[in-house]
Amino acid sequence: MITLTQTTRTAALDSRRWLALIVLLTGTLLPPLDFFIVNVALPAVREGLHASADVSQLVISVYAAAYAVTLILGGRLGDLYGRKRVFIAGMLGFGVASALCGLAPSPGMLVVGRLLQGISAAIMAPQSLASIHAIFPASEKNRALSLYGATFGLASVGGQLLGGVLVSTSPWGLGWRGVFLINLPIIIAAVPAAMMLLRENRAERSARLDVPGALLLAAGLLALVVPLIEGQEHHWPWWCITPLILSMPLLGGFWQYEKTQERAGRTPLVLPSLLAVRGLRRSLASTFFFYALAAFFLVFAVYEQAGLGHDALAAGLAILPLGIGLFVGPLCGPHIAPRMGSRTAGFGMILEVLGLVMVAALAFAGASSWLALPLFLTGAGQGIALPALVRLNVDHVETRWAGLASGLVNATLQISAAVSVALFGGLFIMIAPDGASAQDVRLGFAVASLAVGASLALAAGLSWKRQET
Repeated sequence: MITLTQTTRTAALDSRRWLALIVLLTGTLLPPLDFFIVNVALPAVREGLHASADVSQLVISVYAAAYAVTLILGGRLGDLYGRKRVFIAGMLGFGVASALCGLAPSPGMLVVGRLLQGISAAIMAPQSLASIHAIFPASEKNRALSLYGATFGLASVGGQLLGGVLVSTSPWGLGWRGVFLINLPIIIAAVPAAMMLLRENRAERSARLDVPGALLLAAGLLALVVPLIEGQEHHWPWWCITPLILSMPLLGGFWQYEKTQERAGRTPLVLPSLLAVRGLRRSLASTFFFYALAAFFLVFAVYEQAGLGHDALAAGLAILPLGIGLFVGPLCGPHIAPRMGSRTAGFGMILEVLGLVMVAALAFAGASSWLALPLFLTGAGQGIALPALVRLNVDHVETRWAGLASGLVNATLQISAAVSVALFGGLFIMIAPDGASAQDVRLGFAVASLAVGASLALAAGLSWKRQET
């Protein structure tokens, strides 16, 4: 087995790196695809398994929480034990979990399968970004990261459309089970390809996994993420508020433990000295405010149906211009980056802000037929900004810490999504609760869109300033 270290990587540039990228992007595609594809299938899942509304909500939230909580650990595992090895293990685990979901005889078994899917996805996904950082030279990295960003756009649009097609056509009589079992042929093809095409790369020095740190971080993130996902749905009961309050002391205790480990010469799960790099702190802060667009998807679906009276299919098609922008934007990134440099991410976010302001103005004026252009602009801005923002983060660390940086970036995106859905989704519901008039729904959507735009403007400001190392 060939191991590429930071020293030998440049000298032994992988001639198969572009073929390897196709395999790596499969690992990037599957986690978000399985989030979006299940959203569309939930009514059929509830009917098929005779599940309650709470259980169907768990099908989404358990996956999202497990994914967010395990991402940093997943990135670190790749650094320590080899990214190729961990990538393949995560993909195999994702396949087993997908089969368990697709064959689940009961709601409880489906929830267990989704938990395992989220954990496996978090082990697999960071290896893609870390490997891109390790195997591509600087001259090719923008193009590779642009394709990485385009994959997210493909997952968001393809997930919703594919889910609708699989549920409505029910090939081989699978019904909703097809949205999980569709992963199996993809993984059956991707795993042998990964074995042949990927070269092993890891941190130069091996170290033991920081198990106490991993447990402390998991406890702190669970206490933070689960209430953010479940609180709004259940009107913030005590079992959501209490863990949310405890999350800060837990995360503070984790940070103190990690500092103690590093001072003692050990290798902690997250290196506090790594976050002493001012540029990395700024880019991670920008990443946190950047993914507020996750809330926009939620409120847009409600606006289309409750505010404009469209059915679910029409609502799904209405978001298509944003999805096209998400796919096209990253392909434009390599042409923009040479001119904008480190400000490419900020430029993309400014386009998003402009698009969201236009969306809010049109919604407030009741001119929904003109939404396609600003939606496309919003998606294109997101597609330009995401790969550029990812590079701002990973370029601040040495190759040997690429897995850790990848896990930090992905975890920050997931926590950002949970926070923004709770805050901006809550703002929308406050203005337009269940049973609100169409006019109130339009007002709530306009206000929530502006709030998302404000978060993106803050992210743009943080990323625009020249990044310091």
